[in-house]
Amino acid sequence: MPLTVQEILDDKAGHGGRTHGVAPDAPVREAVATMVREDIGSVVVLEDGALVGILTLRELLRGLESLGPRLLDATAREVMNPQPAVVHPEDPADGLRTLMTDRHVSHAAVVRDGKLAGIVSFHDIARSAVKDVAFENRLLKQYIKNWPR
Repeated sequence: MPLTVQEILDDKAGHGGRTHGVAPDAPVREAVATMVREDIGSVVVLEDGALVGILTLRELLRGLESLGPRLLDATAREVMNPQPAVVHPEDPADGLRTLMTDRHVSHAAVVRDGKLAGIVSFHDIARSAVKDVAFENRLLKQYIKNWPR
């Protein structure tokens, strides 16, 4: 059975992964402080609990290029990506990898019943792939070890 986005979220939760957010009118410096403090590469932008955008390192770099030193005082709304990649918990991980690769994004929002369920990063996907390969490796070694003579 193929790996799902929910399984990646579950694995992330097992490593203490949480989703962090800011309000659209919050200064970018608040988002940056959260990203540094939590050692994460993105924050979601939430308005009345609804996802309205995402701020990642890419948006911050674009903001730095366009706003210069004014970036930290700009609002999250001014710099965020208002159309983040969105997936659902039941989606296959392969589809998530394709979406992120095709759109050149490092983070995707996971939405369940119209509500934000979490964020999946390329790092989360890589960690799950390493676990899958290690599991398959153990199975193959066990199979070879018990090869009939």
